[in-house]
Amino acid sequence: MDTFIHTLEKKIADILKFFKDDVASIRGSRPTSALVEDISVEYYGQKMPLKQLGSISIIPPREIQISVWDGAAVGAVTAAVSARLNSMAAQEGTVIHVNLPSLTQERRDEFIKIVRTKAEDARIKSRAARDEIKKEITAQEKEGKLTKDDTFELEKKMQQVMDVFNKDVDVLVEKKTAEINE
Repeated sequence: MDTFIHTLEKKIADILKFFKDDVASIRGSRPTSALVEDISVEYYGQKMPLKQLGSISIIPPREIQISVWDGAAVGAVTAAVSARLNSMAAQEGTVIHVNLPSLTQERRDEFIKIVRTKAEDARIKSRAARDEIKKEITAQEKEGKLTKDDTFELEKKMQQVMDVFNKDVDVLVEKKTAEINE
């Protein structure tokens, strides 16, 4: 019986992790390595994430420094970073400097809207996972493997899992909104 709840908790944890990672890649007022580490770069005919081609450092207040390990990849990394961040990246040997401009209020509002949209997408995915588990529970009940009381108890526990998930998403949205508005 607890396998249903365990399955739901695992699916919810995966959705929450994906949401956290997705929101981390949205720019706030301070740069983070998450802004560039997963940028796809063409390297010897293969697409590779930037984090596999060099080290990423943050230099306060708004600079990202990328030290590329292979000098042959510097041009491709510079082009990919410039395109993704919509800002000019400066090369200095195998080191790339990216200065991020301050966010305008309009751009901040746009980023906040994106965060809220991603939060709603995560909630939709979690409800779909819950509904999938509910169908399995209903099928088990129809087969006589679960009683009405078992079903009621499982649905109550599932709702508790969903409440915790929604609270976690709200906290993440609040943190990211505060970070963007800094």
